[in-house]
Amino acid sequence: MTKIYLIRHGESEANSKHVFIGHTDLDITEKGHLQAEAAAQYLKDIHADVIYSSHLIRAYNTALHTARVKNMDVIKTEKLREIYAGLWETLTMAELDEKYPEDREVWKYNVGMSRPTGGESFIEVRDRIDIALREIAEANEGKSVFCFTHAAVIRSVSAYYMGYSPEETKNIPWGDNASVTELAYENGKFTVVRYAYDEHLRAKGLNYGN
Repeated sequence: MTKIYLIRHGESEANSKHVFIGHTDLDITEKGHLQAEAAAQYLKDIHADVIYSSHLIRAYNTALHTARVKNMDVIKTEKLREIYAGLWETLTMAELDEKYPEDREVWKYNVGMSRPTGGESFIEVRDRIDIALREIAEANEGKSVFCFTHAAVIRSVSAYYMGYSPEETKNIPWGDNASVTELAYENGKFTVVRYAYDEHLRAKGLNYGN
């Protein structure tokens, strides 16, 4: 069995300002670094053979906290990048509601069927990440792998592995910044062992809204 841990990046500069980004490359905030360090302390006693990260700086700089604790390198890959947000890139949530109300309604209330205007659909993200994770799992058979990545990546593929249809994806929540999702891969199948674990954040008051 291969274990894969999906860790969402710490709070980004966009998260803190309620700005929507996908491929836009913004760093994590001071709080994001604290969240990343909390995740690193949680992960330090979990065995890892390799650490991967999205090439975007918010994921990579989150991964570096765990890499330092583990004394390991981080492998950057574009295959773990966030959803492409199209015309939504760098707009505030209020601007999105004003400029693209119909697409925003789908995102808010039926996210599994959504597509940022001019961007990548949630289903396309799911399919892209499923391929990437299978490649990673096959390349690291029987190992334990950390993958630092993004919210839409984790939610879309986790819902898929839980057996949710795109229409049902709305029934699982967003994972918090620096939350940890654990997957098991065996006989060509992924199983979600734990979704968006965040007690390491709550213990320090670093979860969403604090």
